[in-house]
Amino acid sequence: MAVKTFMLPDLGEGLTEAELVAWLVKVGDPVAVDQPIAEVETAKSMVEVPSPYAGVVHQLHGAAGETIDVGKPLISVAEGPGSEGTGNEGTGNEGSGGGGSAEGTGAAAAAGGPLDGSSGGQTYAEEELAGARPEAAAVESEGSGNVLIGYGTSGGHAGGRTRRPRSPRGASGPGRAGPAGSGAASGLSAAPGPGERGSLADSAAPAQGTGGAITLERGVAAPLVVSPIVRKLARDHAVDVAALRGSGPDGLVLRADVEAAIFAAAPAESHPEAGGAAEEATGSPASDALTGLPLAARTPVKGVRKAIAQAMTRSRAEIPEATVWVDVDATALLELRAGLKAADPANTPGLLALIARFTLAGLARYPELNTRIETAADGSQEIVSFDGVNLGFAAQTDRGLVVPCVRGAHRLSARGLDAEIGRLTALARDGAAAPKDLSGSTFTLNNYGVFGVDGSAAIINYPEAAILGVGRIIERPWVVNGQLAVRKVTELTLTFDHRVCDGGTAAGFLRYVADAIQNPATVLADL
Repeated sequence: MAVKTFMLPDLGEGLTEAELVAWLVKVGDPVAVDQPIAEVETAKSMVEVPSPYAGVVHQLHGAAGETIDVGKPLISVAEGPGSEGTGNEGTGNEGSGGGGSAEGTGAAAAAGGPLDGSSGGQTYAEEELAGARPEAAAVESEGSGNVLIGYGTSGGHAGGRTRRPRSPRGASGPGRAGPAGSGAASGLSAAPGPGERGSLADSAAPAQGTGGAITLERGVAAPLVVSPIVRKLARDHAVDVAALRGSGPDGLVLRADVEAAIFAAAPAESHPEAGGAAEEATGSPASDALTGLPLAARTPVKGVRKAIAQAMTRSRAEIPEATVWVDVDATALLELRAGLKAADPANTPGLLALIARFTLAGLARYPELNTRIETAADGSQEIVSFDGVNLGFAAQTDRGLVVPCVRGAHRLSARGLDAEIGRLTALARDGAAAPKDLSGSTFTLNNYGVFGVDGSAAIINYPEAAILGVGRIIERPWVVNGQLAVRKVTELTLTFDHRVCDGGTAAGFLRYVADAIQNPATVLADL
């Protein structure tokens, strides 16, 4: 019975890891091709991952709450009798929109080999074994090529390209590997890679080093290091993975194993949280070395929070931003919406949709704010402008702040914008938004008034050039025609990239949107 291991697939949009939220199957369960097997949460959204194999669940690689890198083992499936014919052979890449043939670029890319089908260069499977060359074939795994929730199973299927094994000098043929069931053979059969592998062959004497660059003793399995991140971490901290006992399947060395080795080798004062013995002896929690206060918790920065931190850091580091703001009398806008609601309650756009419509009209007059800066390899820069607007809007969810994108927003009416904003907000809060729903915006609108605040100097959503914020609408004293009156007032804040325009352009745009809110009928007549 063949056991196939499915690696966490490339989730797109530059995502390199995902948090395993929940398993949808358990060991011993039968699975079909394209059946959802797990829920994973990325920095973009929560998705279900489909199985590319049919059979019986043999092993689940990881527990709920763990973070898994792309290319690491996710699930192993034992193929039962008759399961070979269930791979949706007829669907392939041609019917699923996967692009390219399974025997060409799909197989080559998955295996890390040349896209032209040549055999030159070290294969991905060989490179990933931390310097220990595998002596067996890496066979492209089978999959339906179908797409589920924006992601798909492997495009390869029966008939895919097979990589021939590379025999080292002195190898004597198939019998050179250890006996069946030896540590070398079992250690590789469960090792992650782009497909199934055979057993490890004999190699030269071990060469000690750091970062996993070791060879094999005759008949002894080398410690396996899959992720380049793990190898680099070990190399940077002079950790010899040959001395580690991997906690992964069949001795696979994980990032946690290397981090534990680094942690154990560091001086005790450099990690006060490791004072477990002292805590047991004194009964007091560990203390922070800098403040002297007891440590309450350590929360890893990952998922959406990690993506937000990276984007905000890059924005502040690269964009010379400036902020302008203005108070606006929104009484007329509220009265207009009240009239629309009285006439047609079911189709009345929300205030955010109406302000979005005014924003789009302002961007048509001041297109400099609907741009981005691109830097070439030689250091030269260009201002890239767009024929249209993809409007992003900030949405607070249980997973953190995300920015859904209304694509082609300039073509939509206020009612169309309202419907699209509602749809994308629901997807984002349910964790069901695809990466394309949360990327690609050219200008962002942020309604932080829902949090009960008046204003904020927002951080630009990199790589955009500006972000418009809307504060809460409250009653304030306001002078109207020389008389003091109580009006509905809000504050607009525009943060912009000073490289793409000067203050006059930013002020002109902000004043246009403010005037539209104060006198909506005048602006709507021109839309």
